[in-house]
Amino acid sequence: MNATDPLLDVFEEHRATLGGVAYRMLGRFADAEDVVQEAWLRWSAADREDVHDPRGYLVRVTTRLALDRLRLAHTRRETYVGPWLPEPVATDFGTTVPDTAERAVLADTVSLALLVVLESLSPLERAVFVLREAFGFPYADIAEVLDRSEAAVRQLAGRARRHVAERRPRFDVDAARRRELTDRFLAAATGGSVEDMLALLAPGVRLVGDSGGKAKAPLRVLESADKVARFLLGVAAKPLPDPELRIVEVNGGPAVLVLSRGVPDSVVSVETTDGLITEIHVMRNPDKLTGVLP
Repeated sequence: MNATDPLLDVFEEHRATLGGVAYRMLGRFADAEDVVQEAWLRWSAADREDVHDPRGYLVRVTTRLALDRLRLAHTRRETYVGPWLPEPVATDFGTTVPDTAERAVLADTVSLALLVVLESLSPLERAVFVLREAFGFPYADIAEVLDRSEAAVRQLAGRARRHVAERRPRFDVDAARRRELTDRFLAAATGGSVEDMLALLAPGVRLVGDSGGKAKAPLRVLESADKVARFLLGVAAKPLPDPELRIVEVNGGPAVLVLSRGVPDSVVSVETTDGLITEIHVMRNPDKLTGVLP
């Protein structure tokens, strides 16, 4: 493809939006990239004389492709080994999103906590929620994308918002506090002190590990501070070959990236409430670690 091709230039102008829609709908970085690539193929082969709104056309194509994949994904997850988590993705927005309020919205709508809740929505509800809440599309535009009436879209949006509000846990949103607790969590995990780790964990803390059966991770959710602390310290006591630990930003928040011989081995992120860690996500499925390096 020629870098000066006007067709490509138009597509590249909207690529970030298309990728954002696809990722929030699917929860997988690799699947989102595949959808965006398919949208490019559709765009490059389309009769564009009747396309008066390229952004609207591309979002419509991307959303419908993502819906098809989402319906198949729900079937595949019934046989998934162990808990399923969304795929973590690097979200250092850099200077492309300078406004603090806009950064906060983007980070919130891509957070792992929200993506987990979105898994419980129907595919259509998820599409409406993503287009409306994350990207601010008017109801009339969403209706055109989904080939539904505006009234039906408003009903879907209302159901989705209520469902998310009811199921979404209450976590701290203060970025500085989350970073501080992530730093302390890393120090406690590598220092080998049960007492230091327990001081950070809420009594009912949950640890959710996702390996897809391709690496060692709990096949069930661990609950209680004692079980979680002993599991984490047990893992830390068995170091990987040539390990490297980094604090990185994934899904709008700080996380611990663990590398072995330069290759991502796992990503550990924490959610906090009232200054204590209440949920820990551990991603170890190697197929879902492709998007964690900026």
